[in-house]
Amino acid sequence: MNEHLKGLIITTLGVLFVVPDSLYVRLIDAEPMVTAFWRGMSAGGIILLGLLAVQGTKGFGQVLRSGWPGVIYMVLIGYTAPGFVLAVTHTSVANVVFIFASMPIFSAIFARVFLGEPISRRVVMTMLAVMGGLAIIAYGSGENAVAHWSGDLYALSVCIAYSGALTAVRGLKDISMIPAIPLAYIGAALLIWPFIEPGPPVAAQWHLFLGHGAFIAVATCFLTLGPRYISSPEVSLLILLESVLAPLLVWAIVGEDPGRWAMIGGAVVIGALLVSNFVALRRRRVV
Repeated sequence: MNEHLKGLIITTLGVLFVVPDSLYVRLIDAEPMVTAFWRGMSAGGIILLGLLAVQGTKGFGQVLRSGWPGVIYMVLIGYTAPGFVLAVTHTSVANVVFIFASMPIFSAIFARVFLGEPISRRVVMTMLAVMGGLAIIAYGSGENAVAHWSGDLYALSVCIAYSGALTAVRGLKDISMIPAIPLAYIGAALLIWPFIEPGPPVAAQWHLFLGHGAFIAVATCFLTLGPRYISSPEVSLLILLESVLAPLLVWAIVGEDPGRWAMIGGAVVIGALLVSNFVALRRRRVV
């Protein structure tokens, strides 16, 4: 198996494992912060045990010596765990994943502001189309019983935080940041702990909490490893699968209708990113 095919398989598996994330948030009957606590503790704990078994504590030392970029990465990634749960709790799953699909746009903006990287005309046109799609989604939140603007804002904040985290570690190419993920997840869970009672919901729903964490742990590792072997446009195209599959899965299992405006806005966002990434991929192959 060549490295390109390996990258495609690993990244695709990572996307498929992350698809049920929002469904688990819907199925678990608990306060949002309790769900966020166990999401972070279980996913972080599974990744931590796996890392200790494979490489011991070696990788953690490198991460802790990565300086401010590593700290910023862990803080922002730590926020995404409770932020995601709050987003799914307060708005529709379709709104959340369609907003998340705009992540490459925020990454491009951060790269321009903090790293001085130019923004091409293709990316500018994509930004305008994506912003239009997000505006349609926001408009529809007022007409859908499940969707709400507060959840849309949580989703947008998670999208921005994740984009910022990826930008912060662009210069740390020689350091694997996988050990930073359990530190971020478990750290965020420990900060939440004093304000909640995480124990009561576990007795009847331990399998949901554990399954939720296991899916996130596997998805996180695959989505960190897979993109090493394929191009950024290919990664972006594969990640768009979640934006399509997650709302359909939740619709099929719990009957959550995403609503016409979310579908229209989502189609605009995904369509713009598809065209943009296909153009980038074609240019890369020509070169």
